Amino acid sequence: MNRPFNEAKYKALLEGLEIKEKLFSSTLENKDLRIDSQFYTKEPIKNPLLKYDKIGNLLRNAQYGISISMNENGDGYPIYRMNEIHNMLCDINVSKHAIINKNELNTFCLNDRDVLFNRTNSFEWVGRTGLYRKINNNDFVFASYLVRFIPNEKVLLPEYLTAFLNTKYGIWDIKRRARQSINQTNVNPEEIKAIEIPLLSISFQKLLKNNFYIANENRIKSLDKYIRAEQILLKELELKDFEPSKDPVNIKSFKESFLSTGRLDAEYYQKKYENYLNKIINYKSGYQYFNDVCVLKDKNFKPADEIIYKYIELSNIGKTGDINGCTKEKGKNLPTRARRIVKKNDVIISSIEGSLDSCALITKEYNGALCSTGFYVINSDKINSETLLILFKSNLMQNILKKGCSGTILTAINKSELERIPIPLIDFNKQQEIAELVEESFALKKQSENLLEVAKRAVEIAIEESEEKAIEYINSKSE
Repeated sequence: MNRPFNEAKYKALLEGLEIKEKLFSSTLENKDLRIDSQFYTKEPIKNPLLKYDKIGNLLRNAQYGISISMNENGDGYPIYRMNEIHNMLCDINVSKHAIINKNELNTFCLNDRDVLFNRTNSFEWVGRTGLYRKINNNDFVFASYLVRFIPNEKVLLPEYLTAFLNTKYGIWDIKRRARQSINQTNVNPEEIKAIEIPLLSISFQKLLKNNFYIANENRIKSLDKYIRAEQILLKELELKDFEPSKDPVNIKSFKESFLSTGRLDAEYYQKKYENYLNKIINYKSGYQYFNDVCVLKDKNFKPADEIIYKYIELSNIGKTGDINGCTKEKGKNLPTRARRIVKKNDVIISSIEGSLDSCALITKEYNGALCSTGFYVINSDKINSETLLILFKSNLMQNILKKGCSGTILTAINKSELERIPIPLIDFNKQQEIAELVEESFALKKQSENLLEVAKRAVEIAIEESEEKAIEYINSKSE
C-alpha cells in the first residue's frame, strides 16, 4: 500500500546531513570525473559582487618538477622539495642537490617570482604554496612533488595567486579536491587550474606584491644577522678555517675503546671526532660537561584531554632555529610522543640522526607548548639560550652529537651519551653579541611573517567585503 509523502519526517531524517543535487552530466565537466560527495557538498560560496575566472585561464604555464635522485653533498644544483615552503615563501636554502644536464636546467630552472605548489604529501601539507624569490643569481630547480605556476601578470600577479591559495577560501577549495589514501594525499594540478579565483584589480594586487617584497627583504636581513652570529661563535672557537681529519683509520686499544666507552662501532672512533673534541677541551675559556652546564628537562607531561595545546614536531623547525608553525589540537587527539612541555628561552634539540640540526629556540609565542619526545629540551644559566642554539647547530656540536648516535632501525643519541658531551664555556661578551644578533634575526623574521599574514588577510577581506576595506586594513597594519 502506498503511503503519503511525509515531508516533515523526511527533513528530520536528513537533519545534519550535507546534501547537494548535481546532474550526472555535470560530473563529466571535471577532468577526473569526480563523483565523490565531498567534492560537491564542499563547493565554496562565491561573492556575487565579484567576477571570477578559473586559475588555469590566467596562467602562462603550469609544469611538474623533475624526478631525479638527490644528494646531500652539494653536488649539482639545489633542488626544492615538498617540505621547503614556509609562510608563503620558498625557503632561501635547501637541503638537497641534483646532478642535471644543461637541457634539464633550462627546463626546470626556477625564475624569480615563480609560484610553487605542493601537490602530494600528508593531508595537512598538501596544497602548500609559496613564492620563489631568486637570490644572488643562484639557480634552483624543483622536484616532481611540486608544480610550478607562472601567471599571466596582465591579470594575475604571482603574489596574489600565492596569497589566495593560502587563504581559507583557497585552502578549502584545494582540500575538497584532494584525494586521500592511507599514507598520502594528492591533488591533481588540473584540479587547481579549475579553482575559480576572484579577479581583483591589478592596483590592489600590487599592494600585495609590495608586502611580499618587503617580507622577502626582511627575511634576507634576518638570515644575515643569523650568519653573523654563527661567525662570531666560529671565530671564538677557532673553527673558521678548521678542517678535521679525513683519515678513515684510527687504532685504539681495547682499554681505550670498549672498556672506556662501551662502544665497538668503528664510526664512533673516527679521527675527525677527536679533532672536534680537542677544540672544546683546548678552548681558552674552558669547558664543562653537559650536566654541569645544561639543565635537561626530560620529565613527561600528560596533556589534559579537553585542553587545546600547541604541538611542535620536527617538520615545524626552520633552518635558522625558528619554529614555522605548529599543530593546535586537544590533548586527547595528540600523538603519544607529545609529552615534553617547553617554556620561553628553552632550546630544543632533535635526538634523531639525520635531523640533529633541527634545533630551535622557544619564543614567548610557544611558551607552554608541547614538543615531541624526539627532542631534548634544555636550558642553562651559564650559556644564554641564543648562544646555546647557535652552538648546537654548529658543525662542532653537530659532529659530536652524531658521534654519540647509536641504534639499528632508528639511530639517535641517547641520554647517557648526551650527558657526557663537553660544552665550551663561551666568553660572556661573545655570548651577548650572539644573543643580540639572534634576537634581531628573529624579530626581522617575525616582521616578515606578519607582512605576509596581512597580505593573506587582506585578500580574504577583499572577497568578503571590498577592495577598499582590504586597502584600509593594509594601511592600518603598516602604520
